[in-house]
Amino acid sequence: MDEFDLGVPRQILDSLPDDDDAAREDMQRAVVGLEGRLNEAVESADDEREAAQNVVGALERLEEQLEQYDEFVPELRAWGQSPIYAIAWRNLQADLIMQIQEVGWVAERIDRERNYRTVEDGIRLSDR
Repeated sequence: MDEFDLGVPRQILDSLPDDDDAAREDMQRAVVGLEGRLNEAVESADDEREAAQNVVGALERLEEQLEQYDEFVPELRAWGQSPIYAIAWRNLQADLIMQIQEVGWVAERIDRERNYRTVEDGIRLSDR
């Protein structure tokens, strides 16, 4: 299985204020950490299904974070504050999702894993 090689897109870094290197470094550290956790989770998986489960779990967390940052944007605007950081982090989450899905073996297996989860959740809900 291919390893993940994630990065922060230049356009996202360029969207941040010029004098804020700390935000750029935070984003880069976050991406390096995510990449390491994903690669470790895939390496330690017993089989392809477990690896796919780990990746789908990471994708779901990124989607949740994307939604949270997206909700911050109008709130910040309503309070008269700049939403630039929330927008940048939201865009980073969206780009990371795309980067992960572009890894060859992931694209083949995530739909299958998500379908499995949907069926499993549906069965659980109907049993109540």
